[in-house]
Amino acid sequence: MMNVYASRLQDWQRQGLERPHHRVQGPQGPYLSVDDRTYLAFCSNDYLGLANDPKVCAAAQRALEQYGVGAGASALVCGYSVVQAELEAWIAHWLDLERVLVFSSGYLTHLGVIPLLVDGETAVFSDALNHASLIDGVRLARPARLTIYPHGDWGFLERSLRTCAFGHRWILTDGVFSMDGDVAPLRELVRLAEQYEAWVLVDDAHGLGVLGPQGKGSLAACGVSSERVLHMATFGKAVGTAGAFVGGRAPLIEWLAQRARTHMFSTALPPLVHAATRVALECVASEEFRRSHLTRLGARLDAGLQALGLRGVPSCSAIHPVIVGENQRVMALSDRLREEGVWVAAIRPPSVPEGTARLRISLSAAHTLEHIDRLLEGLEKVMGVGA
Repeated sequence: MMNVYASRLQDWQRQGLERPHHRVQGPQGPYLSVDDRTYLAFCSNDYLGLANDPKVCAAAQRALEQYGVGAGASALVCGYSVVQAELEAWIAHWLDLERVLVFSSGYLTHLGVIPLLVDGETAVFSDALNHASLIDGVRLARPARLTIYPHGDWGFLERSLRTCAFGHRWILTDGVFSMDGDVAPLRELVRLAEQYEAWVLVDDAHGLGVLGPQGKGSLAACGVSSERVLHMATFGKAVGTAGAFVGGRAPLIEWLAQRARTHMFSTALPPLVHAATRVALECVASEEFRRSHLTRLGARLDAGLQALGLRGVPSCSAIHPVIVGENQRVMALSDRLREEGVWVAAIRPPSVPEGTARLRISLSAAHTLEHIDRLLEGLEKVMGVGA
């Protein structure tokens, strides 16, 4: 039996799809200590530089002293701390939502929520580039009909909705797509939901904190507000902590709290994480300089990529991919950049479609313009590397 898995592993490695674990030996920041070497890092989702912010760390330390480490049980037993309740109330007020429910991760949110929204009498319409957690949530839910519409093609979506025979309909989309950094056509999606009596679940993991007034995310950036939207986002990206939330109408959120298996049967996040997240979100809402600086960094990078003739994808988010194509070539480029002391993740299938392997450059407000220039120098030096 083990020979079967060893053979599959070897085949995976031959395709250039192996992903090693690298030991990070310090906090997140523009420089990472990895496997006993320090790199200028452009691979973290710590978009606003909050993961090691002194105010956030101090909040975690105070909560550690007051509440200890573990939550002890699931939120429906005895793990629902007062700091979790306060965090949920704060987010609901900030985003103008009736009710918010916190989960242990974004992945667990989708695996718990989608099967409660979708059943054998529901039609689901899912963007072709949605995150794996949305896809797996739909697989668990087993909808009556699943339509995977071409990425961002709301015209195709409208035609599909128009001919749908099922009265219960959900549109699922990322707010900001994690591999391309582009924003979903949310205004059009919500308009279609209201026209065809559908509902929209927006995963704003990569938009919250980065886009919109006060960093409220891609929905706010697009000027979208509707009772037909279920708002989800994670804390592990721009907020710099861990966990996720889903928010919307109070009866629906209470239904999810009572029935979502990943909420019912998972130990709640440690109270210190909730406390740190609350302070980090206050920074997100009030410290506009972080987003302004991130915008300047992105403009500098996009201009530099264009000057180098690289196939960059212009982005208003913190994600700036450089499309390479071949798996082996993108790995060679990433390896050579590491030799130059620069860490950029090589992204390959199944994270992206076949033939679109890429260097995924993630910016942080902790970077400087000089860091961007060093990255561009590294890219210029390794551009001619073969597979």
